[in-house]
Amino acid sequence: MLNFHFVCKRQMLRAAMAVSLLKNSSGLLGVSRGALSAAVRPASTGGVNVAQAGEVEVLPSTRLTDLPRGRGGRSSFSGQVVTVFGGTGFLGRYVVNRLGKTGSQIVATYRGDDYDVRHLKLAGDLGQVVFCHYSLKDLDSIRKAVRHSNIVINLVGRDFNTWNFKFDDVNNVGARAIARACREAGVKTLVHFSALNAAENPEGHVLKGGSQFLKSKWRGEMAVREEFPDAVVFRPADMFGQEDRFTRYFVSLTRHQGKWMPLYRKGEHTIKQPVFVGDVARAVEKAIRSPDSAGETYEALGPRRYQLSELVDWFHRVIRKKSDWGYMRYDMKWDPFLMLRARANEMICPSWPIGTFVPDKVERECVTDQPTGAPTLSDLGVPLTTMEERIMWELKPFKAGAYYEEQLDEFEKPAPPRVAV
Repeated sequence: MLNFHFVCKRQMLRAAMAVSLLKNSSGLLGVSRGALSAAVRPASTGGVNVAQAGEVEVLPSTRLTDLPRGRGGRSSFSGQVVTVFGGTGFLGRYVVNRLGKTGSQIVATYRGDDYDVRHLKLAGDLGQVVFCHYSLKDLDSIRKAVRHSNIVINLVGRDFNTWNFKFDDVNNVGARAIARACREAGVKTLVHFSALNAAENPEGHVLKGGSQFLKSKWRGEMAVREEFPDAVVFRPADMFGQEDRFTRYFVSLTRHQGKWMPLYRKGEHTIKQPVFVGDVARAVEKAIRSPDSAGETYEALGPRRYQLSELVDWFHRVIRKKSDWGYMRYDMKWDPFLMLRARANEMICPSWPIGTFVPDKVERECVTDQPTGAPTLSDLGVPLTTMEERIMWELKPFKAGAYYEEQLDEFEKPAPPRVAV
């Protein structure tokens, strides 16, 4: 009891000294107490009290539950409440994990069964990750998902058509709906994912008129800029990582013609610059913390450029399926059955084409990655990971004789791909 009274008296003494010092300093500086109090007087903004003070960060709320607490990490609270659309996807898992690691409270949306999203609970401490059901075609459900958040990240995308969602339904119309809901809810930061090489009229290679996916991504990016001009836009190249649709796509049986690999012009005229998915997730985390990122567009590119032919040959060396196994790469123009198989796969499996092997995907294989000079992940301070550092791990399940426990240096180390100039 005595300790309690002693602490209270000490705190009161400190407060009195601070008030006295403030009064004296205001007099010395020639500033009236009225002007000084007006400079720090709370002002009402949308029913929320904030402080008007030059370079000081404006707090969105004065409620104790909204203020940052803890020393950082998954058991703390960073002050960020983040709604993530598409958190169950390939990139989504990495982004949610990065957010949870820094103490963000996460609203993970889902449109199917909650079994699809429940594994994300492990990204944060108890109560840090909550789920919200929504439909991309129901604007009210989107508003419900973002109404308590100050940051929204849209990772939703469709890279093949299905019977209920076409490219434009998700990449354009859905993106506009999310951006509109964010603007109406007063969300501070919106992060939207477009695609590298997205264009209004992309050049066609094997499909007349070019990739519909790239067209829809371009329209979606324009729609987001209209609804939420300060949105942070990322344009990622092909991403590699666990369960990706780049490295695994080219070593899957679906993409092969037997043991042979048909590529557009043998893959020797296409340049790719793949980026590690973990680097992209880290860039998202840095972008939402940087006030300079508002309204910016970032191109998510890897550190090295390669010919597609070099990459595909390298993948097969890594999984020990080289020429002695029967692997051979050739020009797809001599194989009329490739596009027939892709179209059949799209028609027979309208909900989920096997291996995502569809005509538009084949078209995107042919497109060379073209940086536009926009800021990159390096501008956000993200150190880039090379494919050479990760490829042995990423393709391990696809190795010939994967069940065999090889000894150290038992097999020759596969030669790396040549870097394109």
